[in-house]
Amino acid sequence: MGRIIAIANQKGGVGKTTTAINLASCLAEIGKEILVIDIDPQGNTTSGFGLDKDEIENTVYELMLDECTIKESMIKVENIEHLTIIPSNVNLAGAEIELLGINEKEYILKNAVDYIKDDYDFIIIDCPPSLNMLTVNAMTTADTVLVPIQCEYYALEGISQLIHTIDLVQERLNPDLKIEGVVFTMYDARTNLSSDVVDTVKENLNTTVYQTIIPRNVRLAEAPSHGLPINLYDPKSTGAESYRNLAKEIMNRKDI
Repeated sequence: MGRIIAIANQKGGVGKTTTAINLASCLAEIGKEILVIDIDPQGNTTSGFGLDKDEIENTVYELMLDECTIKESMIKVENIEHLTIIPSNVNLAGAEIELLGINEKEYILKNAVDYIKDDYDFIIIDCPPSLNMLTVNAMTTADTVLVPIQCEYYALEGISQLIHTIDLVQERLNPDLKIEGVVFTMYDARTNLSSDVVDTVKENLNTTVYQTIIPRNVRLAEAPSHGLPINLYDPKSTGAESYRNLAKEIMNRKDI
């Protein structure tokens, strides 16, 4: 049975989508069967894999409103073997209101994913940068939550709120949910601040901190505009190597 990882942090700009795209692609490169679910209305994970998010007929929005089946919402990503995506676009922003009157709306995604989860080694869910019903659906579906933290001064801001949300979901909706751990992103070895942030987080968060640290890297920043993950855009870049290392670390976890 596959491991379902929600990548979440309500703080935007922390490398959440970059991590979803590149972790998924590096796991697929190793030969793992991967499903990516883009549950962020910005649809940046969708376009980061080279898809035109505005031209797609069935997205996670149609899936959650029961207008299509989960199989109908899946798209095989060209150029990347073993990788399938359920895309998203701006229509999803309206889902929260449309789901207001529905019973057990927190379980809509989980109920759909239950049909297909055994077909994949990993299911990676890219959450929106907010703690709303979409994020709750992702956490109700997931086995674990991976938290990307940017190496900057306000890094810990909001993390306590995120952990509180995870606790609430554990308590009320998904008792098996665990925190996968923290991955540091946008690390700049030239600054003392980056290493200070890493030390502070390790001291304050009682959770696994992945050894792989994702550097601030020009090629990583360029890749999405070409619709390619980093391991295809520039396979030898430090960004590609870092995400390959993170993929191996996540794959080799025995305690989850």
